[in-house]
Parts: sequence; structure tokens; C-alpha cells
Amino acid sequence: MAHQRIRPFNTRDTYPEQKLDNDLSHAVVTRGGNIVWMRGQCPQNLDDAKNIDSHDPAEQTHKVMQNIRQLIEEAGGRMEHLVKIVVYITDVRHREAVYRTIGEYVRGVHPVSTGLVVQALARPEWLVEIDATAVIPDEG
Repeated sequence: MAHQRIRPFNTRDTYPEQKLDNDLSHAVVTRGGNIVWMRGQCPQNLDDAKNIDSHDPAEQTHKVMQNIRQLIEEAGGRMEHLVKIVVYITDVRHREAVYRTIGEYVRGVHPVSTGLVVQALARPEWLVEIDATAVIPDEG
């Protein structure tokens, strides 16, 4: 593991009524390395900023997490270097679908996570936006 994860847990234990399965931590300790600060990622293509053609929260979340993974890899890292996510959703009823999808990408990673329900995002068709931070350790 690239970073020290303090008090890792799984959301299936914390929120048993919500059928979630996310590997998260209460804190992550990093030393040195290159910090990758990502803007909030939305369900659109990185290359042309075109929105994906879906109003499904899980499909939108897949695109958002794929963007996060791509940006970390372009910076020379891997998903295990992800240390923090802030998840913004526009409807609390989408929470389970969004977090189940996130769980597919953070299995074994245990980033810290904060989730917020907001009135709206920058475009009305967006249901989810995720702000992410990764720390790529120094070599050696």
C-alpha cells in the first residue's frame, strides 16, 4: 500500500441498510510525493468536454471515476494513490447507486471520503461530481 490508511472500514458495516460496499478510511497519511489535485470530475469526456448521453446515476459515476483514474495515470500514478474524494450528488436517492459504483473503483484503496447532497451542479443534467486528490509517492 502506497500510504498509511488509518482505521480502514467498509461501508457495508457502517451503513448496513444501504447495500453499499466501499473500502474507505477515516484518515490517510502520506509522506513526500507528488500531490495530484483534480478539479471536480463530471460525467463528460476529458478530451472534448462532451457530456455522456445518460441520466443514470451509476453510468454517470462510472464516467466520473474513469476520468479520475485516467488523470491519476496520466500523472504517473495508480488508483492506489487516491487519498481523498468529495462526492456531490443532487438527489439523496442516488446515493446507493453512486457509492456502489465508486466502490468498484476504490476496492482495496481505502481513500477518505466526504459526501454531500447539493441543490444543483454546473449543468442541470449532471447528477454527480467528484473532487479527488491523489499522492504519488517519491521513487525509492
